[in-house]
Amino acid sequence: MTKSIVILGTMSSAGKSLIVTGLCRIFARRGIKVAPFKAQNMSNNAAVCKDGGEIGRAQYLQAIACNIEPTVDMNPILLKPEGNSKSQIVLRGKVWDSLSAKNYYERKKQLWNVVIESLERLKREYELLIVEGAGSPVELNLKQNDIVNMAIAKYLNAPTYIVGDIDRGGIFAQLLGTYWLLEEEEKKLVKGFIVNKFRGDINLFKDGIGIIQEKSGVPVVGIVPYINDLILPEEDAATIEGFAQSIGKKIDICVISYPHISNFDDFDALKMHKEVNLRFVRKIEEFGTPDLVILPGSKNTISDLIWIKKTGFEDMLKRYVQEGGRLIGICGGYQMLGKKIHDPQKMESDTSEIDGLGFLNTVTVLKTNKTTRQIMAKMVKDIGFFTEENLEGYEIHLGQTEFLDDNHGIFEITVGNQVITDGAFNDGFKVWGTYIHGIFNNDGFRNSFLKSLGIEFEELSYKESLNKSIDLLADVMEENVDIQKIMTDIGIF
Repeated sequence: MTKSIVILGTMSSAGKSLIVTGLCRIFARRGIKVAPFKAQNMSNNAAVCKDGGEIGRAQYLQAIACNIEPTVDMNPILLKPEGNSKSQIVLRGKVWDSLSAKNYYERKKQLWNVVIESLERLKREYELLIVEGAGSPVELNLKQNDIVNMAIAKYLNAPTYIVGDIDRGGIFAQLLGTYWLLEEEEKKLVKGFIVNKFRGDINLFKDGIGIIQEKSGVPVVGIVPYINDLILPEEDAATIEGFAQSIGKKIDICVISYPHISNFDDFDALKMHKEVNLRFVRKIEEFGTPDLVILPGSKNTISDLIWIKKTGFEDMLKRYVQEGGRLIGICGGYQMLGKKIHDPQKMESDTSEIDGLGFLNTVTVLKTNKTTRQIMAKMVKDIGFFTEENLEGYEIHLGQTEFLDDNHGIFEITVGNQVITDGAFNDGFKVWGTYIHGIFNNDGFRNSFLKSLGIEFEELSYKESLNKSIDLLADVMEENVDIQKIMTDIGIF
């Protein structure tokens, strides 16, 4: 019989995803066939499974921590905010609809059935499911529509643990307030609290542990210290804001963080090099004098392009490129670099056509069919650097880009028997773009690119660094969380 545990948080970004990732690796190392599950996720930082289905980046990472292939059943509902109080609904990996919150909740019964079907499929395949909640389980005005927090815990009758973020303050109110607002039958499922992101001497919090346990009757099963230097993909865009320019780095890379930024983990592999300062910028005053600027993916390319024009970034980018600056666009950012973007069906906004930034001689037309697929590619054009390695990545975009001159064809993507040309560049190779997400995760490509920027650096393996970070997280949790108690609560001895 499949066992389950549920990890809930006192708020968004309390650290649920991190704790689940660590637990996934801990149990996988014990030889248990374990899988992650999150009924409903809200994030524009999606990943693409082998079958082309989208899931939340966190569940993809958690599957890696379990040493298993990610599948859409691990996150059957993904909400991707589009603006105007609407979200694109991705159901079992495929776009299903675009709905307001009110209309979404009206579909609760249908959505609940989808969740349970995915959950039951995973139960048939794995020995242990580690279930992640969303936001807070005690948003009382929304609780009647819950399909992701205590509703799942009750369905599974699973031991449940509540995670609080002490780094954000108010840990007693976080943990005790959340627990006290649960219904009595829900409280019976709560087997422990986990204090996350603790800085300093844990011994100084012994009195705090006593207070929490005395006032709730629930044990604190772990105090997880703040862990520096983890190279793990983030899911919430709020975590990337405010990265300041560092002194002593050899190269400064500026990522424009527009309102609908997506797939910003594309640049984690750059961030892992100690020679690289990677920062996300929302204001032109923060632009500085970067060595490289990147326009990342966007969930709403036209709206974010309008934002670039209104905030003054368009003029700043044009001056920057005229003065010899390097500029890269990935996916939505690649579309913005062209001459025009057409949206004849007004899928992203009320704007059916908009001028691009004009750096590349391309035109993009947004179409209803969404491209989501893992890809293999090879680099076929030397744009100031070159690698012969086979490239892995994924595509996730609306629209197709047409080339208006010969300055294109950086990559060839093989899809079945078809070879697709991807990528465009300007005459001096200072500006280029591609649809390939995860391009910098390829070590040979990234190393060749960094060398073209004229810096000396240590060559690293992204996959090795990622797994080392997961192992480090698991090691820290093994030392600071009562794993034996959790195993006893689950019924694994």
